[in-house]
Amino acid sequence: MARRCGITGKGVLVGHNVSHANNKTKRRFLPNLQVTSLLSDALGHAVQLRLTPGAIRTIEKNGGLDAYLGSMPDGKLPIEARRLKRRIRAAQARKAGAGATA
Repeated sequence: MARRCGITGKGVLVGHNVSHANNKTKRRFLPNLQVTSLLSDALGHAVQLRLTPGAIRTIEKNGGLDAYLGSMPDGKLPIEARRLKRRIRAAQARKAGAGATA
């Protein structure tokens, strides 16, 4: 599984460990990924994602997972988030269609 945030796309950065003698050795800066479940109103169940705390705060600030993904353009979302956005849109369309016929 990739070390990449499912919403923001933030991933691993590389840099150097620098010793007192100024020797440089490669190192990796890993993102702070948290496995979290977010409730999707359109899907009717929780969706489990690996997100950074910044992404979790942003989603909560924007009114939840459905509202956040609906407001973001597809070009700014990783592939995993685009798939989830498509599932949410399809579920919303089904609910709207069922509400119109009833």
